Amino acid sequence: MRSTGRRVGGWCAGLLLAGVSVVVGCRAADSDGVTPVPQLLAFLPWLLAPTGCALLLALLARWRAGLVWGVVVLGLLAWYVEPYGRRGEPGGPAVAELRVLTSNVESGHGTGSLIAVIRRERPDVVFVEECEHGCRAALERTFGGTLPFRRAVAADGSAGSLLLSRFPLRDAAGVRGAMGMPGAVADVRGHRVRLQLAHPAPPLPGQVGVWRRELGRLRDFAAADRRTPTVLAGDFNASQDHAAFRRVLDTGLRDAARLAGHDRTPSWPARTAPAIGVQIDHVLVSPDFSVNTARFLDLTGTDHRALLVDIALHGRG
Repeated sequence: MRSTGRRVGGWCAGLLLAGVSVVVGCRAADSDGVTPVPQLLAFLPWLLAPTGCALLLALLARWRAGLVWGVVVLGLLAWYVEPYGRRGEPGGPAVAELRVLTSNVESGHGTGSLIAVIRRERPDVVFVEECEHGCRAALERTFGGTLPFRRAVAADGSAGSLLLSRFPLRDAAGVRGAMGMPGAVADVRGHRVRLQLAHPAPPLPGQVGVWRRELGRLRDFAAADRRTPTVLAGDFNASQDHAAFRRVLDTGLRDAARLAGHDRTPSWPARTAPAIGVQIDHVLVSPDFSVNTARFLDLTGTDHRALLVDIALHGRG
């Protein structure tokens, strides 16, 4: 009876380790794999739990190979939980300060809460994802005086997006996607700053190719001009554990939340499972910026937390 229990425990440990190993193997290979790997990669740190359970089962089953396997997987997970991306401070003096806010308002349902946040926090630039016609009208009506410059993709439901700015804007091409991703070039106290809203399609089963392709377009945008200061912000539907998102960072952009010490603070799903969420809402900045603070803010009516960052633009040293 005892040997049967050990065999069952060993089989359970092996199944758990096999599943986790597939995900960790894709992470080690710098690949997002196929469904369900991209979805599981978003929650990579939480795979420590089934790995720990597998180690306990292997110990109870006296399965030495399983113990070695589990320790290796545990070590790899601990390694990859570490923050990804470059750090460092700009060399030149600060020439302007900006407060940037990004928020996915879930097809406009969080518009009222976002209006209250903008009134309270007074950001200079606001990126709003899933801002349908009613959301756009409400924001433009309320902040026409304080954030008078705007670029938008007008659409229903999740496809609409809006970029509001205190600084004058010039047209830019934006990035093509299933959901609106407007762009602009801002005049920030005499300095050109590229602004681009990010909202690629989510990696749903059957749509992973679209998600990967649209993140690739954001990567191409970031790489196209590495001399002009750039802010790329929004709901990326990706975390630092996704290879497609890391390739955006590899262009030289830096994650503002990470620079402020909040690299694993979850932003989604804020309403249904905030404790085990993942950070998919980001503000990425070029090396021309330093980051002073970053805060994730709770909004009602949406399953995303907003991200507010204070950044400083530096001249070239």
